[in-house]
Amino acid sequence: MVTTIALFGAAGKMGTRVAEKLKGLLEYRVLHVESGDAGLARLRQRGVTPVPEDQAVHQADAAILAVPDALIGQVAGQIVPALRPGALVICLDPAAPHGGELPPRKDVTYLVTHPCHPPVINDEVDPEARRDCFGGKAKQHVVLALMQGPEADYARGEQIVRAMFAPVMKVHRVTVEQMAILEPALSETVVLTFMFAVKEALEEAIRRGVPAEAARDFLLGHIHVDIGILFGFLDAQVSDGAKLAARRGAERLLQPDWKDVFKPEAVLQEVKSITRARLAPSR
Repeated sequence: MVTTIALFGAAGKMGTRVAEKLKGLLEYRVLHVESGDAGLARLRQRGVTPVPEDQAVHQADAAILAVPDALIGQVAGQIVPALRPGALVICLDPAAPHGGELPPRKDVTYLVTHPCHPPVINDEVDPEARRDCFGGKAKQHVVLALMQGPEADYARGEQIVRAMFAPVMKVHRVTVEQMAILEPALSETVVLTFMFAVKEALEEAIRRGVPAEAARDFLLGHIHVDIGILFGFLDAQVSDGAKLAARRGAERLLQPDWKDVFKPEAVLQEVKSITRARLAPSR
């Protein structure tokens, strides 16, 4: 049985990746949908014939919304009412679903997914796969949530997700609320903020006279060791001196209430700010 997939935003970065992964798979028929002359031109440059939105919606067994978070509500509001009963709607980020941007309709299934991206510690041997940070060449894990719909639709969605993010190792089943804790709260609000600070710290070390190449190599090597120890890949312990330095550093660098970013109301405020395409107010 062939599943017809309407891919909205097919010419964008994420849409292009998904389209390339699904291309040539006999179990899927992909209808490439774009709006605007630039997107349509990019599809034609790739040798892809665009399908008008109204035609794609009425034929789709599943709709993948590969569009920016700030447009999900608008796009979903246009297409979901016209989908056939039992159709799958697959969102690629939890922000809009968790923020209440999807229109109510009880006879369609909402699935939310996001790639974990290839892990830093991995078993890749191919040089191209080892350099792959996003996934597609390198193996990666994925998270997937059944937001609404019959239980059987989770398996249908997982098959599509495994195809469009291939090669996939585990598909972790989570809720939409849990996925919003993972992103934006964990991966962006916390980790990306800390990574910006790490990058600024590297630049400061260089500004204070450490040769740039030496500083970068030293930092990245120590990050590798820290990940190995703290995440259980190495049978080793951080030294007592390093623990003391980190403890003193936390007192200087971290606010006592920093974990409040994981509170449900804080997560919801952040996803609403994302869907409204503006920065959240400082807390």
